[in-house]
Amino acid sequence: MLKIVYMGTPDFAVPALKALAAAGETPVLAVTKPDRPKDRGKKMQSCPVKLAAQLLGIPVETPEKLKNNREFEEMLRALAPDLMVVAAYGKILPKAVLDIPRLGCINIHASLLPEYRGAAPIHRAVIDGKEETGVSLMYMAEALDAGDVIAQAKTPVAEKTTEMLFDELAQLGAKLLIETLPALAAGTVTRTPQNESLVTYAPMVFKEDGIIDFSMPARKICCIIRGFNSWPTASTVYCGQVMKVHMAKEAGKAADLGLPAAAPGTVLKADKTGIYVACGNAEVVALTNIQLPGKKAMEVSAWLLGNKIEIGTVLG
Repeated sequence: MLKIVYMGTPDFAVPALKALAAAGETPVLAVTKPDRPKDRGKKMQSCPVKLAAQLLGIPVETPEKLKNNREFEEMLRALAPDLMVVAAYGKILPKAVLDIPRLGCINIHASLLPEYRGAAPIHRAVIDGKEETGVSLMYMAEALDAGDVIAQAKTPVAEKTTEMLFDELAQLGAKLLIETLPALAAGTVTRTPQNESLVTYAPMVFKEDGIIDFSMPARKICCIIRGFNSWPTASTVYCGQVMKVHMAKEAGKAADLGLPAAAPGTVLKADKTGIYVACGNAEVVALTNIQLPGKKAMEVSAWLLGNKIEIGTVLG
């Protein structure tokens, strides 16, 4: 049995932690971010990895910082871990920490490196309309997501939302870790340096990035909407209110649908199948699930039962 220290924070990092425990490789320590106040009540809440570790009986440390934290470094050295496994921890690991485990530090990253290094690889893969994405198991280096790749697993993006892919890739990463663990322990894994000429980055996403530009083609608009589902959610403006758009579909060319040419953002039709909006390339996008302020997200078919949208209304 390996002596493993596990570092992670959000839901994405929970499946790998549970998989280690189920495989008889329960970590000797989980390291995660400190409790933070959340929601309107500002009640202190623990992150998903801390909660999962506590249920598994794993000791938890929540250092505010890692750099120049001698107390934390000494505690790790005293543990003498064989391996450190990191998944979406959210902090940069200094060299002093990276050098502690006998077998090194490995990271589960939610992209097919060297593509999409950085904070939001799943969001960016969906937003960019990639055909496939995946997870990479890699040795950690001081540079961001730049270490040698150990193994990868792929999956089609298709019409999946970011939320769907988060769950799928978390499970895929956990499976890949357990499959690779024996070779890691034996020191027989293959290390493949990343091709720096193929590196792309996945910067964080913000609410304003999800404001829908209806001058774009329908395909791009749909990718953005799926990419921002379920957070922070794509949006437009309807009658002075922010309308969140959770799902949409490509409808085709306006002329082929028997709809008139109109400026991007113009509502051309609304029925139980969606709110049809003019967009770039003389195409039409159909909004199928929306949310108005103070209301729950609803299928358009249900929303139209108690609401009406005027044809010719311009969104945005």
